[in-house]
Amino acid sequence: MKLLVFTRYPEPGKVKTRLVSALGNEEASRLHQEMTEHTVNTLSSAGAELEIWFDGGDEKRMRAWLGENLQYKHQDQGDLGEKLQGAFADAFHRHKGCVAAVGCDCPDLTAGHIQDAFSRLSECDVVLGPAVDGGYYLIGMRTLQASLFNNIDWGSEHVLQQTLSIAKKLGLKVGLLEKLTDVDRPEDLFAWIRRKNKY
Repeated sequence: MKLLVFTRYPEPGKVKTRLVSALGNEEASRLHQEMTEHTVNTLSSAGAELEIWFDGGDEKRMRAWLGENLQYKHQDQGDLGEKLQGAFADAFHRHKGCVAAVGCDCPDLTAGHIQDAFSRLSECDVVLGPAVDGGYYLIGMRTLQASLFNNIDWGSEHVLQQTLSIAKKLGLKVGLLEKLTDVDRPEDLFAWIRRKNKY
């Protein structure tokens, strides 16, 4: 089981840009840093091999930030679909078994969700974790299904439905996880504050 964790190096003005109007560059960057650390720490107990797929910065700075004991890969150029497609293709080339990818925007994501996703892949071709905003916080597959990343309106409320439509046309069996909230917009911040207060 291989889990690809997508994130960015926390440089002010380059991360969480949709939250800058509410938080400012520095606080938005600090929020991104905290959420990435929370995600990596939480999912380290999921029983999957973690790889950090990053944008911005470089491997040296990523290792100084998140630690030397993780694997690091630089994201491909292009939109989110091209980045995901490249990461999955690379992972399947090197790894025999199921592969899943997550972002670091979902404060309620747990190791249990990851374990559930890989368990469902024993009988499903694809597993998706629906987000409240119409996207998804997790995608997993048994074999590379590159078409799932093409012709998607990334960043819109149509991402999940468009992905499900493509999967249906391909005849793929899809499993859906619990719906969770991504923290992308100012109105989503309460989800992170609520989770942080549980620490």
